[in-house]
Amino acid sequence: MADTAVTVDGLSKSYGRLAALSDVSLTLRTGEVLGLIGPNGAGKTTLFECMAGVLPFEAGTVRFDGAVLPPRARASRVFYVPDGIGPWPAESVRWALDFAVGFFGGRSDRKSEVIERLNLSPFLTARIGTLSKGQRKRTVLAIGMLTPHPVLLIDEPFDGLDLRQAREVGDALREHARSGRTLFLSIHQITDAARVCDRFVLLSGGRVKAEGRIDELAARSAPSAPSPPSLEEIVLALT
Repeated sequence: MADTAVTVDGLSKSYGRLAALSDVSLTLRTGEVLGLIGPNGAGKTTLFECMAGVLPFEAGTVRFDGAVLPPRARASRVFYVPDGIGPWPAESVRWALDFAVGFFGGRSDRKSEVIERLNLSPFLTARIGTLSKGQRKRTVLAIGMLTPHPVLLIDEPFDGLDLRQAREVGDALREHARSGRTLFLSIHQITDAARVCDRFVLLSGGRVKAEGRIDELAARSAPSAPSPPSLEEIVLALT
């Protein structure tokens, strides 16, 4: 995981007088699962949208494999899965997965594996508009996992999932990263983040407060503590 897949340097984004992101810098390493953690309004979704080329930004650079790419060119390098979406509500889950493979040039040989790992078989023929929140979440995750882009950004991958489903999805994402994808996950559920992610970026008030592994963040948040703090304690201390 030593190679760098994405480098964000000094990224700033404002909405009028509101600074949504201020001088944000971070590194996403090839093959890792990087977690983005922060309170509501920290700028997490804005950061993802800027990285994916959905939103313009006023300052800074986003480099993929060392190259600064314009927004259109980023579409071939990064795939962004927003939170709370239900695409093609009149179409079936099976249709959506086939479309993801065909339109984006994904690997059809992985479709059966993704269906099994995310337990989609019981509702493959259901229309997306009729799915529960958790079923919809697993469907859009499957779409993301079937795309060929080297970098996958996922906003709230565990939202709407129960405990067992969250564990299964977390294991599937870890396994997916080992297959060669680089994952950047925005996560509210701290327990899931600690179990799934290799490193973390802590974002608050549009600024990066810390970046690193749990042990590195623990050393910053409580250097003299008698026992290592939990990720929850680290987040509260640093953000």
